[in-house]
Amino acid sequence: MTTLPESAHKTYDFVGIGLGPFNLGLACLTEPIAELDGVFLESKPDFEWHAGMFLDGAHLQTPFMSDLVTLADPTSPYSFLNYLKEKGRLYSFYIRENFYPLRVEYDDYCRWAASKLSSIRFGTTVAEVTYEERDEVYAVRTHTGEVFRGRRLVLGTGTPPHVPDSCRDLGGDFVHNSRYLDHKHQLQAKESITLVGSGQSAAEIYRDLLAEIDVHGYRLNWVTRSPRFFPLEYTKLTLEMTSPEYIDYFHALPEGTRYRLNGEQKGLFKGIDGVLIDEIFDLLYQKNLDGPVPTRLLTNSALTSARYEDGSYTLGFRQEEQEKDFELSSEGLVLATGYRYVEPEYLKPVRDRLRYDTHGSFDVARNYSVDVTGRGVFLQNAGVHAHSITSPDLGMGPYRNSYIIRELLGSEYYPVEKTIAFQEFAV
Repeated sequence: MTTLPESAHKTYDFVGIGLGPFNLGLACLTEPIAELDGVFLESKPDFEWHAGMFLDGAHLQTPFMSDLVTLADPTSPYSFLNYLKEKGRLYSFYIRENFYPLRVEYDDYCRWAASKLSSIRFGTTVAEVTYEERDEVYAVRTHTGEVFRGRRLVLGTGTPPHVPDSCRDLGGDFVHNSRYLDHKHQLQAKESITLVGSGQSAAEIYRDLLAEIDVHGYRLNWVTRSPRFFPLEYTKLTLEMTSPEYIDYFHALPEGTRYRLNGEQKGLFKGIDGVLIDEIFDLLYQKNLDGPVPTRLLTNSALTSARYEDGSYTLGFRQEEQEKDFELSSEGLVLATGYRYVEPEYLKPVRDRLRYDTHGSFDVARNYSVDVTGRGVFLQNAGVHAHSITSPDLGMGPYRNSYIIRELLGSEYYPVEKTIAFQEFAV
C-alpha cells in the first residue's frame, strides 16, 4: 500500500515559502510554540546566504545581537552566542572584542540553526499557490506534485539579483556581485575589469581586486551613479530609525511621500562601511608610491547602454552633473547593482487575494500582511516602500517575526516592543 506524505492529509497553521535569514528566524522562534504548527519550504538543498561574497574579512554591518532570535528571545537556544558556545569559539569571540560577525561565520551560524529544526523542507520548489475556499486554506504545490496546505502563508523568498535593463541580454561572461567569488580568477585573467555600482558589495569587490592589481596587471574601473562614495550612516540617533516608532510614523505617511523618502534614505542602509572607505584610500595611496596605478574611480555616472563584441564590453555612461556621455571598454564586467524584489510567478492564482498599491508593489499593512483579509499572507523583507529601512535590517527581523507570530497565534508570545526611541518622529 502506498503511503501518502504527511503533507497530503494535514493542514498546517502556516506555510513559510523561502528560507532566508528572516524566515529561518521565524522557524527558530516558532519551534518551541506548541500551539503553532508550521512548515518552511526552500528550493535550495541547504541554507545559503550570499556565498558569492564571502571575501576574507568581510563582516556584517550589524552587531551579533542582530541574529535570528536574540532581540525577540535572548534565552533562545538558537542564538549566535549559543552557536559560538557549541562550536567552542565563545571565548575567542569575546577576546576578539568585535561585535560584527564575519559574513562566512553568520552563514555557518544560520546553517547550524537550520540543522536543528524539524520544520524545514530543503530541496522543495514551489510551483503554484492556490486558495481552497471551502476549507479556507492555501494549497502550496511543489514541482514534484506534493501539496502543503496552510491557513496562512509567510512569504520569505527574498530579493533576487538585479541586472540593469541595458545588460539584460548582453551576452558574454559578465558577473553579478552575488557570484563574484565563483568567477574571481577568470576576471583577474582579463586585461581590464569594470565594476559598476555602489554600496558595500561594490566597495568590498573593488578593495579585493585593487589589492592584487599589480600581481595580475589588469586595469580596474569603479563607476557609480551616486554623486559620491557614500558611507553608511551609523550614528545612534539615526539607528533609532530602526524602531517600532519609526515604522508607525513611516507607514502612516502618504504613499507618494514614502516612495520619495526611499530614494533619499539609501545611505542609511546601502552605504559603505566608513572603515572600508578609508582602507581603500590607504591602499590606493600605498599602491601609488611606485607610480600611478591603472585604476579609475568615477562618480555621477549612470550606465545607459552596453554591448558585447569580440570578447570586450563597450559601456555607455552619462555623467549626470555635467550632462555628458562617455564610453568605457572593458574585457571584464562586474555588476554590483544590488537586489530587487520580484513577485514570484507561483502567486498568480491568488493575486485576487493580495493587495497592491498604486505603484504595483504589495500594499504591506502595518502587521506585515499583504492579503485582503489582513491576516492571511505575510511578507518578509521586500517592504521598504511601506516599512522603510527596517524591512531589510537583520536586527528588525526578530521584531517583525514577533509581530507575525502574534498575528498567527492571536496572542502575544514574544513581547512586541512599542517604544524604544528617545526621539519623536511625528508631531
